Amino acid sequence: MAATTRKNASRSQTAAVIYNPIKVDLDEIKTAVATEEQSAGWGPTQYFPTTEEDPGQGVARQALDGGADMVIVAGGDGTVRAVAEIVHDSDAVLTLMPSGTGNLFARNLDLALNDVEASAHTAFTGVDQPFDIGLIEIRHDDETLTKHAFLVMAGLGLDAKMLVNTDEDLKKKIGWLAYVGAIARALKDESELRVRYRLDTGRSHAARAHTIIIGNCGSLTANVLLLPDAAPDDGFFDVAVMRPEGVTGWLQIMAKVFWENGVLRRIKGGEALTTKDVNALNYVKAKQMTMRLQSAEEVELDGDPFGKAIALKARIKPGGLRVRVPAP
Repeated sequence: MAATTRKNASRSQTAAVIYNPIKVDLDEIKTAVATEEQSAGWGPTQYFPTTEEDPGQGVARQALDGGADMVIVAGGDGTVRAVAEIVHDSDAVLTLMPSGTGNLFARNLDLALNDVEASAHTAFTGVDQPFDIGLIEIRHDDETLTKHAFLVMAGLGLDAKMLVNTDEDLKKKIGWLAYVGAIARALKDESELRVRYRLDTGRSHAARAHTIIIGNCGSLTANVLLLPDAAPDDGFFDVAVMRPEGVTGWLQIMAKVFWENGVLRRIKGGEALTTKDVNALNYVKAKQMTMRLQSAEEVELDGDPFGKAIALKARIKPGGLRVRVPAP
């Protein structure tokens, strides 16, 4: 979608920075933001730290109640997701100041990573572009219903179990490499997802799978392209269903993801050399997916575990979130 230029800045406009105090250098952020806000003629920026009890939603409401025209998120994907959950329903624009190891949403938007000055400059000089946001209702194993937003992916199966098995202290020390051991443990789990699902207004189907990914974006950490046709502004989810049978099935998945998606699709004319879906990995596009599971399964949103689900309903909100991106 074409970006739209922002309104002329005036002194009545104000920004709010919501930051994860564990992942950022607040003094560095304040210095960069002060320079840019003064140059743009904006009012003083407010600052709101996240906490374990409030990963972003509560302080985002405070920022909006305080009249913020722009909410700058300084943190990782979890903080961005939590803030976007609130901001997408407002007139404010979201700006990313990526910090940490993942930053998957920022990577998929080709934004500068771990560059405070560049991010601050974009915040006050960039343009606003609409992107899709995923909205999901999760029915948990205790029958409670929770509602959330996500920007990158929602996952069940290996994807979610891997996150549950990841040592958080190790993740802080070595980043995404901490997932290697978690993946190995999850692969030993031979249990299947047994689900009934419906895409959009179609018929209900029964399926068995090892992993189900509902994605708004396609790329993962280390530039792995899991969903080759996914785009964060096309108005659709891309759903990947993995059902490998033994070593052969995993080899099929690795060939599709690492060779075809990661290499062939990124070279001129390479897409013509790719194969159709294999038995172990299927893709489909949809605007809504409803799912009921035979037994409770772990679910993750944008890299964070969200407990066990027995049912869920995910839908895309096309262009539902305005994000500030660098001016052309």
